[in-house]
Amino acid sequence: MALPPKTDQAFLREVDEELRRDQLAGFWTNWGKWVVVGVVAALAALAGFLYWQHHNGEAAGVEGEQLQAAYDSLGANNAAAASKPLAELAKSNRDGYRALALFTQADVLLQKDDLKGAAAKLGSIAADTSLAKPFRDLALVRQTSAEFDTLKPQVVVERLRPLAVPGGPWLGSAGEMVAISYLRMNQRQQAGTMFDQVARDTGVPETIRQRAVQMAGVLGVDAVASTGATARVITPAASNEDTKAQ
Repeated sequence: MALPPKTDQAFLREVDEELRRDQLAGFWTNWGKWVVVGVVAALAALAGFLYWQHHNGEAAGVEGEQLQAAYDSLGANNAAAASKPLAELAKSNRDGYRALALFTQADVLLQKDDLKGAAAKLGSIAADTSLAKPFRDLALVRQTSAEFDTLKPQVVVERLRPLAVPGGPWLGSAGEMVAISYLRMNQRQQAGTMFDQVARDTGVPETIRQRAVQMAGVLGVDAVASTGATARVITPAASNEDTKAQ
């Protein structure tokens, strides 16, 4: 005897639900423990990340206090008290604190006229590719300044020429050293051009620009220290005094 339509549909639903229960039970039997492992691992990873974030924030705060304590000691002319926290921060995993500590150590050495030691500190910053480029560029400029009297002019030019570009943040200091190095190599035209570029850049400190105007004039370049001005090459009459000045 045939089942009524409603009874037939109910029977099919029961079979379908039973099949799904069997499939779910089979899945849980085969993969249940791995699901539990995955959930536990995800929770552990989340907890670890939250702990690391909290710990990292606390550690950064501690290092900030160490750096401030070192600055306070230096402000009180107590370099000895600043040496220990600076030495610890110079090994920090945090790039900013490490760079600031090394720069400060270099400053302390410069105050002691230890140019060689300061240059070594600054050189370590310039060579540290994990640091941001502005840190490394500043360190290179300051390292070269500390070593300037002992370096060959060509070395100075090769080091700083990539930084001595119009509009660049290091044009003033780097450009002045490059120009003087050109003079030492008797490359007067290149020196005059570099001094002219320094004089025209409004981003360069005024004292450096004024020196560049004067030096460019000595070299026969009318360096008008204004944006967009055009340099005029002058051929001055040679004299013994001019030759000595040059």
